[in-house]
Amino acid sequence: MKIGVVTFPGSNCDYDCYKAVQEQMEAEAVYLWHGDHDLQGVDAVFLPGGFSYGDYLRAGAIAAQSPILREVRAFAEAGGPVAGICNGFQILCEAALLPGALMRNRSLKFRSRSVHLRVERTDTPFTSGYAAGQVLHVPIAHGEGCYFADEATLDRVEGQGLVAFRYSAPDGTIDAEANPNGSARNIAGVVNERGNVLGMMPHPERAVDALLGSTDGLGLFRSLAAHLARA
Repeated sequence: MKIGVVTFPGSNCDYDCYKAVQEQMEAEAVYLWHGDHDLQGVDAVFLPGGFSYGDYLRAGAIAAQSPILREVRAFAEAGGPVAGICNGFQILCEAALLPGALMRNRSLKFRSRSVHLRVERTDTPFTSGYAAGQVLHVPIAHGEGCYFADEATLDRVEGQGLVAFRYSAPDGTIDAEANPNGSARNIAGVVNERGNVLGMMPHPERAVDALLGSTDGLGLFRSLAAHLARA
């Protein structure tokens, strides 16, 4: 089992993902450089958090045009599992691999704290280890995490069941008070129609050890390991 973690200029969570893959999936982890065209035969790809290319133009906009994204796109279109976390989610939306866009937080302030997420999908390579409706405690750290789409797109996303996670209260209630950034319909993560591409703003790789305050991110990495073991 070999997992690739893409590194862009400005990535700062690539090592976190790398270690989570090594330690929680017991898989080989390799870094994939943004300027390369070689995925090194990986079985899955992570696009980590950070500030790729300094977040110039828009967060993720330049990274979406990088050479490695051509390979990631082809990999995803062939059914390969791809997960974008925080800046990685922004990149996937900018690359049109996921619907919608990430905008400035409604507060116009950077938010760095733990939030609660309700699991909406459990039939994807990244969420099968969770229970439907399970509430996770996972950190966020972003300034442009407000998920946005026009109403027709939001209706399609809802209708096709593409919402993977929503910001919620600890008891799973979905309300405005639980929404840290103003995301439409409390959406914290979405998948593509095939279910093999996931984007989420919260950081599961920072919630894999009790010393970090939560182990609720483990399910994502263990779900992927189980999926690849079955493949």
